Amino acid sequence: METFNLFIDNSSTPPSSGGYFDTENPYTGEHWARVANATADDVDRAVRAAHRAMSERSWRAAPVQRAALLRKLGDLVKANVDKLAAAEVRDNGKTIGEMRTQMRNTAEWYYYYGGLADKIEGRVLPTENPDLFNFTLYEPIGVVAAILPWNSPLRLLSWKVAPALAAGNALVVKPSRFTSTSTLIFAELVKEAGFPPGLFNVVTGTGSETGSLLMAHPLVAKVAFTGGETAGQKVYEAASKDIKHASLELGGKAANIIFEDADFDNAVRGAVTGIFTSAGQSCTAGSRILVQRSIHDRFVEAFAALGRKGRMGDPMDPATEIGPIATRPQYEWILKSIESAKAEGARLHSGGKPVQIGGGAGLFIEPTVFVDVDNKMRLAQEEIFGPVAAVIAFDTEEQAIQIANDTRFGLTGGVWTRDIARAHRVVAAVDAGTIWVNFYRQTSQLSPYGGFKHSGIGKEGGSQVIYDYVREKSVWFNLAPQVRSPFAG
Repeated sequence: METFNLFIDNSSTPPSSGGYFDTENPYTGEHWARVANATADDVDRAVRAAHRAMSERSWRAAPVQRAALLRKLGDLVKANVDKLAAAEVRDNGKTIGEMRTQMRNTAEWYYYYGGLADKIEGRVLPTENPDLFNFTLYEPIGVVAAILPWNSPLRLLSWKVAPALAAGNALVVKPSRFTSTSTLIFAELVKEAGFPPGLFNVVTGTGSETGSLLMAHPLVAKVAFTGGETAGQKVYEAASKDIKHASLELGGKAANIIFEDADFDNAVRGAVTGIFTSAGQSCTAGSRILVQRSIHDRFVEAFAALGRKGRMGDPMDPATEIGPIATRPQYEWILKSIESAKAEGARLHSGGKPVQIGGGAGLFIEPTVFVDVDNKMRLAQEEIFGPVAAVIAFDTEEQAIQIANDTRFGLTGGVWTRDIARAHRVVAAVDAGTIWVNFYRQTSQLSPYGGFKHSGIGKEGGSQVIYDYVREKSVWFNLAPQVRSPFAG
């Protein structure tokens, strides 16, 4: 098996004493790589290397250099699309076509934030006293701990790394233990791009051990986390103990609302895109499909039929459209959730069973459709993170909005209608951070992305997010030749 070490101070570094753990290919079931298990000493070395690197004035005060290095990193990502995509597929089982697209898009994040690195400008502020001069400075926030999930490691890594480095910070990254290898391969590209030692470090291991050690380190100034709601709550609690900055991109239970006047075929395709591509393993997944009652039965039949057409198979085969579930624990959770939905009264319309592909080692589950779903059911309230759709009928626009908002999540949503006025009304009323109208699933480095309520805190993407990685300092100058005495004598 291949062996992957830690990446600290621009060097591939064996763990001090933690040994290695195996990583499994979700399609073949084979253990194909050994990954270093970081200890407390390893985490401390990585954080101290990052702190030392970002404290150097040559990095903090060199926005033009940072911009050039980020552009170079984008070039290297683009030149290594196939290598990075293949590493992602081996680890998380997503299709090679989707991963190649993601890697090409990942390069754009480094170009975009490279363009912003030398445009972080302070302000001169007006004062009531002409003898006083007030201005602001933006400084790097410090060492950033980036903690990643297993579903799209490098894509979600770029959402944090690009603005953090552009703003003059250093990072210690902790990928999911299930999908660590692509991040370690990417680390070598950071080195090749010419970033000074210590600015980008990777420690691998479990979230409960390695992740907890990283978050608790006193030199970490900010935690940037993407993952599930429960883990996010723990991250937020840990950050609060040391008054660290935190940004959280958590789960979702998106409502994809389909009105009777929608373009029917487009709505069917969009609903399938929202929940069955990536085998439903996306926080943006449109897992609650709200359909106006007048078209409900027709829609369900067309939706389920198109879902069944998805070709499952080897994710390295370009013809494959649906890959396996990324991890065995997630696979077992999805099957358990399907049984739970049946028990609480939802009617299984189609799918719902594991599928054997090839030798049967892969973790495949049929695209699954439930109907007769009440929004109070766990099926409609809990994030399953798999190819499981809950179809809910509604009668009026007001009812659709009420159902859509009746969840603790608020990450994304969809609206399908030909009525532009209705689209605007529903977009304004639905409590979610991103809403797509007449299509589904699109993000960009140009646009802010982040949820409301239990779906998280903060944004990723867009020009303003770079200010989440700096701290603002207000500076006052006295221009008067003499300072007035505070006392009469």
